[in-house]
Amino acid sequence: MIEVKQISKKKLDENYRFRTYLKMNADEKILDRQFKKLHNKYFKDFDCSKCRNCCKVLGVSMDEREVNEICKCYNFDVNELKNNILKESYGEYIAHPCPFLDEDNSCKIKDCLPRTCKEYPYTNKSERLYSLLTIVKNSEVCPVVYKILEDLKVIYNFK
Repeated sequence: MIEVKQISKKKLDENYRFRTYLKMNADEKILDRQFKKLHNKYFKDFDCSKCRNCCKVLGVSMDEREVNEICKCYNFDVNELKNNILKESYGEYIAHPCPFLDEDNSCKIKDCLPRTCKEYPYTNKSERLYSLLTIVKNSEVCPVVYKILEDLKVIYNFK
């Protein structure tokens, strides 16, 4: 089981140095395969409902279509959601923390998740070499991303 814990400033600085190291030394395709392999390894058994840091810290963002889909799926009032719960920003609707997270850490919209929720933390996507800044920031939120970076440091003999 991966423990949910606060990342130290020292560890965060190390992760930023590792990001720079990867930018200068990693092969894009190999790194993508490594990320995907580690993503699959850890998310196979990780229960996100025990954590939900992404919902609490990052919140939720969705486009107009997703808002309408969620409202239709759960019989929410579109205007209530758009005007009183979500904020519009650059064509997306956002909320911090996620208003769909119940007190028991369950998701109220689990059957109709927006793309950002489905794809987070993006460690199984291609072109990770070009999104390492996001990966490092996500290591502060997601214990699986933290563990993936720690494993990659071992693979790359990073000290």
